[in-house]
Amino acid sequence: VALRLAVAGFIAFAPDALTPLGGYPGNDDDGRKLQAERDRDEMNEDFLAAVQFLARHPDCSGKVGSVGFCFGGGMSMKLAIRAPELAAAVAYYGRHPEPSSARDVKVPLMLHHGELDERVNASWPAFEDALSEAGADYVEYDYEGADHGFHNDTTPRYDKTAADLSWQRTVRFFARHLELED
Repeated sequence: VALRLAVAGFIAFAPDALTPLGGYPGNDDDGRKLQAERDRDEMNEDFLAAVQFLARHPDCSGKVGSVGFCFGGGMSMKLAIRAPELAAAVAYYGRHPEPSSARDVKVPLMLHHGELDERVNASWPAFEDALSEAGADYVEYDYEGADHGFHNDTTPRYDKTAADLSWQRTVRFFARHLELED
């Protein structure tokens, strides 16, 4: 994904939450086991530090975006709440924060959900209501027939049509909010 962002003209940085434990082990099952060993608050601070690092990077315009998938989608939403340096956030099928935190979303937010992803989608209506009530700048897309992980081309849940469309939307969203020069 970082390579795709770089090809689209963005400076991309892909922090690995598992670096303190040796890094991503190469498959999601082992990755989830390692992730359970990490302190959640410490992980959150690592991602916040990544945003701060990019915002100060000499090659960066100062406009930083975040995109994440599953755990990373939830993290992208957390950053939209906690990182004042962030200019835009995109979340793919991530765990939604508590609705009360929606008032703290101060950046444009794009969310992608798979229609069949019952677990993640169960918390969307309450979070959406809270975003609307808070006057947050957000857009949400629901992909018909797509499941959790529809963008991940290494799983049987991959949905090329939904993945391609969502990625086009993501790149346009970042180009607009991060002011990518042509």
